[in-house]
Amino acid sequence: MMNELFSLIRISSVSALPEHKDDMLACAQRWKELLLEAGADRAQVMASSGNPIVYGEKIVSPDVKTVLVYAHYDVMPAEPLELWTSDPFEPEIRDGKIWARGADDDKGQAFIQVKAFEYLLSHQLLKNNVKFIFEGEEEIGSPSLEQFCKDHKELLKADVILVSDTSMLGADLPSLTTGLRGLAYWEIEVTGPNRDLHSGHFGGAVANPINVLCGILSKIIDENGRITIPHFYDDVEAVPDAERTMIAQIPFDEEKYKKSIGVEQLAGEAGYSTLERNSCRPSFDVCGIWGGYTGEGSKTVLPSKAYAKVSCRLVPHQDHHTISELFKNYIEQTAPETVKVKVTPMHGGQGYVCPISHPAYRAAEKGFELAFGKKPLAVRRGGSIPIISTFEEVLGIKTILMGFGVEDNAIHSPNESFSLDIFRKGIEAVAEFHMEYSK
Repeated sequence: MMNELFSLIRISSVSALPEHKDDMLACAQRWKELLLEAGADRAQVMASSGNPIVYGEKIVSPDVKTVLVYAHYDVMPAEPLELWTSDPFEPEIRDGKIWARGADDDKGQAFIQVKAFEYLLSHQLLKNNVKFIFEGEEEIGSPSLEQFCKDHKELLKADVILVSDTSMLGADLPSLTTGLRGLAYWEIEVTGPNRDLHSGHFGGAVANPINVLCGILSKIIDENGRITIPHFYDDVEAVPDAERTMIAQIPFDEEKYKKSIGVEQLAGEAGYSTLERNSCRPSFDVCGIWGGYTGEGSKTVLPSKAYAKVSCRLVPHQDHHTISELFKNYIEQTAPETVKVKVTPMHGGQGYVCPISHPAYRAAEKGFELAFGKKPLAVRRGGSIPIISTFEEVLGIKTILMGFGVEDNAIHSPNESFSLDIFRKGIEAVAEFHMEYSK
């Protein structure tokens, strides 16, 4: 089983880098082979407007429920390579963990789904239909998947979608993700003079684009941690008291949290706990900023341009298209006449909430309880998987987020890993999910 997983991990399917285009196809083909070997009636690599999509299915009966399993086979770039203890695309098992890029996100977790499916089939325990859709663009925002879903609605018809691409609160704290934040992302370009200028000759007489950009960005968050864009909070739903009570019961050591990320104090919107701020309240962040001279030594330059990449995490009911336009208008209207400002929306996605009363949620809850020995907590997570809300809009299906990652797996970072113990328990939990849901 590990050799099969390792055959996937060894394919450097990095969607963000065009030089890996052949790897994307190779990884899709390998998934097709593994789905057929696991017992799928059919599996195929299908074209999209971007990277290929893998589809597979096992139809037990037209009269039973159908589960659509979604995963992605693309991974984040491995750089900086010098920070890895071992080759990111040559998986190793050390200290009870698999170490490699994609060990968790999402090849390892997707493999859990396929092995649970294979187990049920081999033991004549599969009582529902299973379909698989594996894409190769999740790490770049899934730009091709929405149209693929629209073009193949009948093929993807199901009762529920099952996804293992999220995390638990801890190895001994199983949890089910009931909500995700949405996302809006922009690039800002500020232009001053028509060329870089000598800061001695022009400093104090000409607006510095970096200074202006920093000034604009500094005003987006007020002293209470609230976003100042007009009408930003119009559609933000207040966190219900019952949910705030549930969040307050989640085990959370704030001192340990601060120590783990090396900060003395936490920050955020006044009136909310840390777990509320990073899961069910919106946020704004500067993801990158640059301009002028950044090389070795000094260069007294007043730059012509400055840039920033910024994002907002949104909560359910906030439409990312609306927020994107509000932000663009706000930046352009507040910029001084001493510079020109261009705001380019990049990508975004809606938030998502799954009711804990859904039969498939209850089945997942039972699966976790049987595999991990305790009932999972229901939690909202601060991250975004934009395609989840798209599934609901296009296919009309709810998604169950049955993820098995933990924080120290270091997804997207050097030395990504995945626990073998959780891997085995994950297979059991998913198998139990199918048996419970089919009832």
